[in-house]
Amino acid sequence: MKIYLDAKGAIVGRVGSVACKELLKGKEVVIINAEKAIISGDRAMNKEVLHWWITLGGIGLKGPKVSRSPDFFMKRMIRGMLPSRDRSKGREAYDRLRCYIGNGPLTADELKQVKVAASSVKKPIKYVVLGEIVKQI
Repeated sequence: MKIYLDAKGAIVGRVGSVACKELLKGKEVVIINAEKAIISGDRAMNKEVLHWWITLGGIGLKGPKVSRSPDFFMKRMIRGMLPSRDRSKGREAYDRLRCYIGNGPLTADELKQVKVAASSVKKPIKYVVLGEIVKQI
């Protein structure tokens, strides 16, 4: 069974927690509009923290390899919320996760089944769109 989540205007952590619960139940999760998800907090602070994280390994050293594509970036954030990749439970759950920029390859019937990931949550005052911050890094 597939669960479709729309990340447009939703906080990345809340989308991730909903996705993790469904993945650990054994369902396949498809997240669309990954570039329109938001990260709460001040723009400068978020940019500074993410820049530090990406340059952690130093120039030319084996550091964390971080994608600058919003869909892969979101998928990596959700990977940190799942159980360890050493366990089969976490590995199998991660394999069932799909993230797309825009609507991806979804058909019209699949788009009708899309749930808003965090419809009841109010937007924070200070936030940054994931697509913008990934471009700036």
